[in-house]
Amino acid sequence: FAGVSKAPVVFICQNNQWAISLPVTEQTAAKTLAQKAIAYGFEGLRVDGNDVFAVYKATKEALAKARRGGGPTFIECFTYRIADHTTSDDALKYRKQVEVNKWKKKDPITRLKKYMNKKKMFSDKYEKEVKRRAEKIIDDGVVKAESIKPIKPEEIFNYTYEKLTPDLREQQEKIKHES
Repeated sequence: FAGVSKAPVVFICQNNQWAISLPVTEQTAAKTLAQKAIAYGFEGLRVDGNDVFAVYKATKEALAKARRGGGPTFIECFTYRIADHTTSDDALKYRKQVEVNKWKKKDPITRLKKYMNKKKMFSDKYEKEVKRRAEKIIDDGVVKAESIKPIKPEEIFNYTYEKLTPDLREQQEKIKHES
């Protein structure tokens, strides 16, 4: 990791406090995930992941630092997973509805909308236009993704290392002949 300490990169971690049914507090003794960056020799910081402006400011500053050669930054966006982890999960088996309701009040979109309303920057027309543009971006992205030609199974090895190890070269050849 010696080279990482100066790499121009920004790591963003969405810490929603859960890994399926296990809380992050049972996964690490660290007070924050951001402090783990210290072990790798670079800055880590925690921001309110439900505050659009805090996330923007931290990201903008980290990107500027990386671009001027100041090295990487790890940004922990502290938030909460409101919904179940998967369609087969029932989060209420391991957490209380009261806790979920508390975090629902901190919803970042609702918070931003309230702010914009207060500043007279929001309207129904504006909301409809934002939703229309977002849906177009998503639809265009889906069309683009679906148009990508599938790779051959043996191609998964092409960018693993600069030069494939003998074991990986052997696996690649085996897959190539099985396809």
